[in-house]
Amino acid sequence: MGGSPLRILVVGAGIAGLAVARALRRAGFRPDVTEKRTPTELPDSGLYLPGNAARALRGLDLDLPVRPLGQVIHRQRFLDAAGGELCEVDLTGLWAGVGECRALPRSDLHRVLLTGAGGAVRHGAEVRTLDLTADAVTVAFADGTVTEYDLVIGADGPRSTVRALAALGGPARPAGQIVYRGVVRGGPPVAEWTALLGQRAGFVVMPIGGGRLYCYADEAGTAPPVDPMARLREVFGAYGGPVPRVLDALDQVHVGLTDEVELGRWSRGRVVLVGDAAHATAPTLAQGAAMALEDAVVLAESLRAAGSVEAALMAYESRRRPRTKWVRDRTRDRDRTRDVPPALRDPLLRGRGGRIFQEHYRLLVDPL
Repeated sequence: MGGSPLRILVVGAGIAGLAVARALRRAGFRPDVTEKRTPTELPDSGLYLPGNAARALRGLDLDLPVRPLGQVIHRQRFLDAAGGELCEVDLTGLWAGVGECRALPRSDLHRVLLTGAGGAVRHGAEVRTLDLTADAVTVAFADGTVTEYDLVIGADGPRSTVRALAALGGPARPAGQIVYRGVVRGGPPVAEWTALLGQRAGFVVMPIGGGRLYCYADEAGTAPPVDPMARLREVFGAYGGPVPRVLDALDQVHVGLTDEVELGRWSRGRVVLVGDAAHATAPTLAQGAAMALEDAVVLAESLRAAGSVEAALMAYESRRRPRTKWVRDRTRDRDRTRDVPPALRDPLLRGRGGRIFQEHYRLLVDPL
């Protein structure tokens, strides 16, 4: 169907939606892209892209504009809460022939994807209803406009409106983690992705270029604290390594809860889900953006190759489910590791941690 006049709507202009729009344009389609939020500056945040994300960006022909951004990450270092060495993963070796691992500001990747998608996003366009027929979807927006499409792609995150309106599953489930994110300027020298593992809590620091560090911390819980900065210092104030100097330099932190989405199917009629709307997990393996980029590549390939929309959606889901299930299962495995008391866990990680953590990415090294 490549180059066909299919009327396609992409709902959501985050990483998943813009990546899908870019992939569709390269396949000869001209989708509409809508976003219910008005255009605003993205929060100051960072993003870690593993090697399979770099491969997906090549598939979107966006690897060159991303290459000057952020910083290449060669190793993952795991430390105990005091800052003592536990193990490390050689990322250059793990992802050899696949792609470089990179940490960068999230807003930088968003700008690259927005340009690649053609730059045209209809903001403030909230979807109110979807009316599904055998070969079309009628979309009513909050501003009263109504448009018919041949395909609607829900790329609107773990709390997806499209998923609810198309009756593809209930609300996202809490993953049981409270997460804190922030960017530090003038912090300690950190050259690689570095994680400190405590008791049911962890603190990750990585360089994202320009003398900035992205920090991501999480703890078990289901309710965000009233004072995130105070809670961050309470939980992680006794940690060693780079954490004390990071906390001293941190002047703003964003707090939230992680969600999981696990569905029996990703499409119904001419509506399909991509990215976190279809398969959100806790960000423990940092695969959220990578899975969204891969979804975009595979969905566009499926639409270009198949003889019908229905066949394309079936092919897309059958190709993507094994990888997203692997990510979900390995995420849960690693989260369970953190629940083990440090007195038992840390000796194990000193002996075999590098092999254990590297194994979590084994399937993802393979081609899409």
